Amino acid sequence: MSNKLEFPDVNSEKQRNVLGDNELVSALTTENKTIVSGNHDNLNNGELAESKNKIWAVVSLSAALLAVSLAAIFIRFSEREISPNATVFNRLWIATLVFGIWNGAGEARRRMSGAEVEGRSNYTLRDVMLLTAVGVVSSASLGFWAWSLTQTNVANSTVLRNLTPLFTTLGGWLLLGRHFDSRFLLGLVVALSGGIAIGTTDLQTAGDNFAGDIAAILSAMFYAANLLLAEHLRTKFPATTILMWRCFIGSILVLPLVVLAGDRVFPYSWQGWLAVIALAVICQAFGQGLLIHSLGTLSSGFVALFLLLEPVITAIIAWMLFAENLSLFNWFAFSVVLAGIYLAKSSSSADRKSHKKEKT
Repeated sequence: MSNKLEFPDVNSEKQRNVLGDNELVSALTTENKTIVSGNHDNLNNGELAESKNKIWAVVSLSAALLAVSLAAIFIRFSEREISPNATVFNRLWIATLVFGIWNGAGEARRRMSGAEVEGRSNYTLRDVMLLTAVGVVSSASLGFWAWSLTQTNVANSTVLRNLTPLFTTLGGWLLLGRHFDSRFLLGLVVALSGGIAIGTTDLQTAGDNFAGDIAAILSAMFYAANLLLAEHLRTKFPATTILMWRCFIGSILVLPLVVLAGDRVFPYSWQGWLAVIALAVICQAFGQGLLIHSLGTLSSGFVALFLLLEPVITAIIAWMLFAENLSLFNWFAFSVVLAGIYLAKSSSSADRKSHKKEKT
C-alpha cells in the first residue's frame, strides 16, 4: 500500500523537473531574443546618430559658407586704408586672440570640472610640423587672394580661387592615394562648370588682370593644401586648436612682409577697424571654425566642392545690397552648382569615413 502511494510522488517530481526544464529553455530563448533585439536596436541607434552627425555637419558647413562669403566685401573695405598684407595680418592676429580666449575658457572649465586636460606633451614633432604647415599654406592662400583683389576684379578672383575642389581632389588622389567614385567626379565637373560660368561674362585673361588671375589660382592651390592638412589634423585636434595655430603662425609670417614693405600696419579709422574685426570674428573665427569642424565628418574634397557656393552667395548679397543685376544666365549657373553639389553629396566619397575604409 505504501509502495502504491509512492508512485504519484515520483511522477509529480518528474513533472516538476520537466516544468523546470521547460521554464529554463523558455527563459534562455527569451533572453536570446532580447540580446538579438538589443543588438539590432543598437545598430539602428548608431546609424541614426551617424546620420544626425552628417546633417549637422552640412548645417555647420552652410553657416560657414555664409560667413566666409562676406570676406571679399570686408577685404575691399579694409584695403581702402591698409595694404593686402596688413589686412591679412590684422585678420590673423585678432582671430588668434579670439581662439586663444576660447581655448583658455574651455581649459578652465575642464579644470574646474576635474576633467583631464591635454598637455603640451601630447604634441609630437610631427604634429607641430603639420600645424606649422597649415599656418604657412593658409597664410599664402590669404595673401595671394588679397593681392589678387587689387589686380583683378572680384568676379575673376572669386571664381578662380574657387577652383579649390579640383586641386583638393587631385591632391587627395596623387598624394594620399584616395579614390573617388563616378558620382562624386560627375558632381565635381558639374559644380565646377557652374562655378566658372558664374564669372564667365566678367572673366578677363589679358593685360594687367592676368597677374591677379594667376595669384587667385595660386590661392586656390594653397587653400586646397590647407583643407587636406586640416582634415588629417582633425583626427587628433579640435577645430579651435588647429585654427589658433594657423592664425598664430600666419600672423608671425605676414608681419615682416608688412614692415619691410613700409605699409601701414593698422587701420586709422573706426570703419577700417570694423572691417578687419569683422574679417577676424565673422569670416575667420566663426566661418573657418565651422568649416574646419565639419572636416571631422565630411571629406575635404566635398567641403571644397561645397565652397563653390561662395561666389553664389556673394553675388546674391551684392544683388541685395548694391542692386547689382543678376541675369537669367547667372541664376542658371547657380542651379548648375547646386546640382553638382547634390550629386557629390549623394556619393560615398563625400563622407570622410569612406576614406578610412579604403585604407584599411
